[in-house]
Order: sequence, then C-alpha cells, then structure tokens
Amino acid sequence: MLRLLADENFNYDIVRGLQRQYPGIDIVRVQDVGLVGADDPTVLAWAASEGRIVITHDRKTLAGFAYDRVRAGLSMPGVIEVPLHLSIGQTIEELLMFVVASRDDEWEGQVRYLPL
Repeated sequence: MLRLLADENFNYDIVRGLQRQYPGIDIVRVQDVGLVGADDPTVLAWAASEGRIVITHDRKTLAGFAYDRVRAGLSMPGVIEVPLHLSIGQTIEELLMFVVASRDDEWEGQVRYLPL
C-alpha cells in the first residue's frame, strides 16, 4: 500500500475522507511530523527518507523541486498534484484508486496530476 504525506496546505477534509473511506490508509500530514513551515525541498527530502508520496495542492513550485531531486539522482518517491477546484469526493475517489492499485516502487521519480 502506498504511504502518503499530505503537504502543509492540503485540504484536511480530504485527508479525513481518505481515512474514513479506507481506515487502513497510511497517511500523515506535514503538521503531524514537525515540518510546519518547512520549504518544499525539506518536505521532499523527508518524504524520500520515509518512502512517502507527497499529495499537494501546490501547482507552482513542488513539482519543480521534485524534478530537481530526480535530476540530481536523489530519491523522490512521488508527488500527486490535486487542483483546488477538484471536488473533495472526486479527489478521495481518485487518490484511493492510486493507493489500492499501485505498488510503492512504481512511483519513484513520478509526478502525477489529478484528475486522471
């Protein structure tokens, strides 16, 4: 099962919905692991050290830093960008598809965008 890290500004209603729909989901928030206020490279480095895919609403900077890690030969276990305009229900549904249908190793170096 995929292990997720919700970026600092990620909609907490989505996190709670994921936990309700799939109680065994392994998801933590940046706030839960002491990274409040951390910059994107720090969040990505922590996610890589923990083998967690970052879910984010940040469509401006996070992917660029993720690709920088890949170019530098550093681990980057994956990023899923979710637009703010996507409904909470659709976001939960699509993220759960990734969680139950994917293996951790197929996400290395990948940035994916919702909606599918």
